Parts: sequence; C-alpha cells; structure tokens
Amino acid sequence: MTYTAWIILTASLVGLSCGIIGVFLILRKTAMMADAISHTVLLGIVVAFIITGEVSGTAMLIGGILAGILTTFLVQGLHALDVQHDAAMGIVFTTLFAIGVILISTSVGNAHLDVQHALMGEITFIPFQMMTLPIIGEIPVATALLLFVLAIVLFFIIAFYKEWKITSFDPALAASLGIPVLFMHYVFMGLVSVTTVASFDAVGAIMVVAMLITPAASAYLWTDKLAVMLVLSGSFGVISAVAGYYVAAWIDTSISGSMAFATGIVFMISFIFSPKHGLISKRVRTVEGA
Repeated sequence: MTYTAWIILTASLVGLSCGIIGVFLILRKTAMMADAISHTVLLGIVVAFIITGEVSGTAMLIGGILAGILTTFLVQGLHALDVQHDAAMGIVFTTLFAIGVILISTSVGNAHLDVQHALMGEITFIPFQMMTLPIIGEIPVATALLLFVLAIVLFFIIAFYKEWKITSFDPALAASLGIPVLFMHYVFMGLVSVTTVASFDAVGAIMVVAMLITPAASAYLWTDKLAVMLVLSGSFGVISAVAGYYVAAWIDTSISGSMAFATGIVFMISFIFSPKHGLISKRVRTVEGA
C-alpha cells in the first residue's frame, strides 16, 4: 500500500472503533467520560514508558486501560460521596492529566513523548514504523494495533449485545434481571480506554474525543434503532477520517485537526437534514401542525 493509503486506513480504523464505542457513551449519557479518559490515559502511557522504556505495544495498552479504569473508579467514588458527577469528572481528569504532564516534563526526558504529540498526535509518522505479520505482510505498528483493538471491540459488542443494550437503556431493569450492571460499566470503560490508547499515538487526544462523541451523536439523529446507529456511527467516523485527510492535504494543515473538523461537519449536516430530528423536518412538522 502507498504512504497515503496507510494514513487513511489508520485514521479510518480510529473512526470505526471510536464510532462504535461512542454509541454507548451517548446512550449512557456519559459522553464526557470520553474526554476524561482520553486525557487520563496519558498518565498510564507515561508510567508504562517509565517502567518499560516503550511508548507502544502491550505495556502501553495495559497502562492506558488501568488509567481509564482508575478514572472511572475515582469518578464513581467521588459521586458516591455526593460530589456532582460532572464536577467529579473535572476533578479527576484534570488532576490525573496534570500528573501525566509533570511526569513527562521531569521523568521522560528526550523520548518521543510530549504534550503536543499527546493532544494532536502525528499520523504522518505512522507508515515509518512497520512490522511483519503472517499472511498480511508488512503493516504499520499503529495500524496493526488498531486492527487488534477493533477485533476486541467487535467481539465484546457482539458477544454481550443484549447486556449492553439493557444496561444502556434501563440499568434498573438490567439489575433486576441479574445482569452485573457495575461490572459491565467497568468492562465498558475498559473498552473505551483500550480504544483510546490504540488511537492516542496516531491522532492524539483531541481527535479521539471528536471520534468518540460526534459520529455517535450524528447517528443518534438519524435512527432510533441501536444496530443501525452502530453501523451509521462507524460509517460517519470513517467518512470523517477520509474527508478530513483530503481537506488537510488540500489546505496543507493538521490532518488530525481536519478529521476532527470533518466530524463537526457531518454532525451539522445530520442536525439540519436528518428525517426525524433535523431542523428542516421539525420545521415542516410545525408548519403542517399549524
């Protein structure tokens, strides 16, 4: 594959994985947990680097997952102590992110890990770090990691589809049916964390948040069916990744920033033209009702 094709494929995998996970964030009304986790995984990555000397691979995934679960645990703990949920998220993610920034400045030294890279990523470097896989052949390390994470996400979503659906729409009913709601919540946040970490090095925290929230919010405007929403959200993520790349190439600007901007354009189109919740359809129904 060409250099450009690897970049587009990697970004599309980010859009697909984040788009699917983002649906449940929207339905659970925990969209801003994506912002919190996308920042706090920095701490897990830094600690993993200090221990192993690597910013990729299994150690990075484990560090990010643990940081994400720690974030969820601390937010839940503060909320249980009567701290408002949004305030708890703000306290936890800013504190843990700040610790990660301090560790980068004082402990990491000259390693390829910095705050600018953490926020915006550098997807143009992806094709320079290759590995060889059986059957597939040479593939960028980040792309292989994203393929692996996408497989994990799809497995858990398909295997526990009923449980995710019930716990997202009616946690009380799920508990009455014997479904371990809190355990499923932590498993889900683990999936959010692993998806975020896999996307982190390629596109940075800003695009991860955009891909986790905006495609799912756009899909929510088009359908009330969960399965259709999952397909639409993943598709919107891929469309935003591809369109964002060509916009960035056209005006010579940040690729990740353009992809995040493209998710906003997709949302605006959905907000205006979606047949049920769009501005135009609402205006038509208002006129007809009058």
